[in-house]
Amino acid sequence: MRTLIGDGSVDELYAWPDGPWLRVNMISSADGAAQGADGLTGSINNEADKVVFDRLRSTADALLVGAGTARAEGYGPVPQPMIVVGRSLPPTLEGAPGVRLVSGGNEQALRELVHGLYAEGLDHVICEGGPTLLAGLLRAGVVEELCTTVAPLLVGGGGKRIVDGPLVAGGVPLTLSSLVEADGTLLARWRVVRHLAD
Repeated sequence: MRTLIGDGSVDELYAWPDGPWLRVNMISSADGAAQGADGLTGSINNEADKVVFDRLRSTADALLVGAGTARAEGYGPVPQPMIVVGRSLPPTLEGAPGVRLVSGGNEQALRELVHGLYAEGLDHVICEGGPTLLAGLLRAGVVEELCTTVAPLLVGGGGKRIVDGPLVAGGVPLTLSSLVEADGTLLARWRVVRHLAD
């Protein structure tokens, strides 16, 4: 891996800042597809993405994921608390320790959910999607950072993008914090601009 923008190793670039922080980690193909032809992200990710994915997940205090993504991708239990947003848990997570199901609700409900996690001392929250949950979190104004992987392949078709749903008027501006390249894969960290003054 070579760093194009930013300083330090992958571990240093993806270190968590002090205090409450919600990161979202998403992957897409070079033509913008958030999933492969089989409808799964697993068919477009690669080793470079897995390095960052594992780093982000293993260092987070809590994992936030949409029920549809957890079901489609076959999520199992993880060491830290997992909050699944949706109407029902996938069978692989039913009865698993540390797994909570919460209703998606509206932007206010998502805002209260994230601030509730912070109040529990779960400062470093990683959201692994999906696209509908990301849209809701962005509308709720709680996303601090977006980590993206762009895989060097074309998928075609009409698959989802990493954000599925309306956003605030004018979109959500971002600023690039770091960029790493590995065998054509681009791994970027984007900071949500409206939080820079917070």
